[in-house]
Amino acid sequence: MNQNFDILIVGGGAAGFFTAINIAEKHPKTKIAILERGKEVLSKVRVSGGGRCNVTHACFEPNELVKFYPRGEKELRGPFHQFCSGDTIEWFEKHGVELKVEDDARMFPVSNSSQTIIDCFITATQKLGITVLTGQSVQSIFKKEDFWKVETQNAQYIATKLVLATGSNPKIWEMLQAQGHAIVSPVPSLFTFNIKDGRIKELPGVSALATVTVKDTKLSSTGPLLITHWGMSGPAILKLSAWGARILHDKNYQFTIFVNWLNDLDAEEVEKRLKNLKQEQAKKMVSKKSPFELTNRLWESLVLASGIQSETKWADLSKNQMQQLVSQLTKGTFQVNGKSTFKEEFVTAGGINLKEINFKTMESKLHKNLYFAGEIVNIDAITGGFNFQNAWTSGFILANAI
Repeated sequence: MNQNFDILIVGGGAAGFFTAINIAEKHPKTKIAILERGKEVLSKVRVSGGGRCNVTHACFEPNELVKFYPRGEKELRGPFHQFCSGDTIEWFEKHGVELKVEDDARMFPVSNSSQTIIDCFITATQKLGITVLTGQSVQSIFKKEDFWKVETQNAQYIATKLVLATGSNPKIWEMLQAQGHAIVSPVPSLFTFNIKDGRIKELPGVSALATVTVKDTKLSSTGPLLITHWGMSGPAILKLSAWGARILHDKNYQFTIFVNWLNDLDAEEVEKRLKNLKQEQAKKMVSKKSPFELTNRLWESLVLASGIQSETKWADLSKNQMQQLVSQLTKGTFQVNGKSTFKEEFVTAGGINLKEINFKTMESKLHKNLYFAGEIVNIDAITGGFNFQNAWTSGFILANAI
């Protein structure tokens, strides 16, 4: 038995719901259905941002915003000029959800709960008469003369226009390949580094503003670095993982990093400062108090790693020990052995080849009346609300075009 709709949206996540609501608000008589394979909708929204939902980022200039997308930077420039972070704030306000900006420019609902976003979407779909069907795992997609036919394990649906908002779903990607679309193979994008090293073993929870570089590559990133029980995390590491998603995957997540714990101070400058300390604090112990913006615990660990005993006084530092300390501070070498998923925010690089999409409409260049929203395409961003912003923008543009 076929169920007929004007527009069928596959994927009951952020992009799918946002698209459906925006289409229905512009064209109230349109018959729209959302198909979700899971038992419940918006499950990724629920866990995102530690259960608070990092809705967007307070970066309001499209040309700046695109710089947070390792894949999609060029393609999103036009779309962001149509619907940017400011438009997102306004949209949610209109729908009864106030957002707030935190110190790091991430934006959350004032309620501090992702449930607010979920309620907003569910209420809107009910009010607009959008059909939401769960437990519908798509088995096949057919293109007929002027409509699309979608089969799930227990039903068949027919629609004039088909929107795919299935995120990183390999099964759907395979179906699209069968329809002639090229898929960029998915690799993990946001992950932390597994490092076993005596220098950081006792320091989980300690952070520093650092610059991290991957040996034998051009990959480098600056920002807060957080030491964890399994290695290193924090924005500096997550940025590297996103920009280096392909390169690090090809290295099988076995590689060497250099850490400058003093961020932008170079070896020469650090050596100069240490020589001054040798004179000014001659009688004091080197390991006791950090002379830089590092915690005392991290400083002590790096001092010991430089072959300097904990009782050694500044006056007694040998030239060799001085060199070792400069090296530990500005170019500490660490071996990375594998990766860990960052919280529940599993993001992949990969998806539909961007050349096959019209970014003015989000329509497939290969098939008329086939549209894409959200992470199904080869676009991904670093952490901070940017992946959601891509979902809102693509959904909005699609709704306008459709």
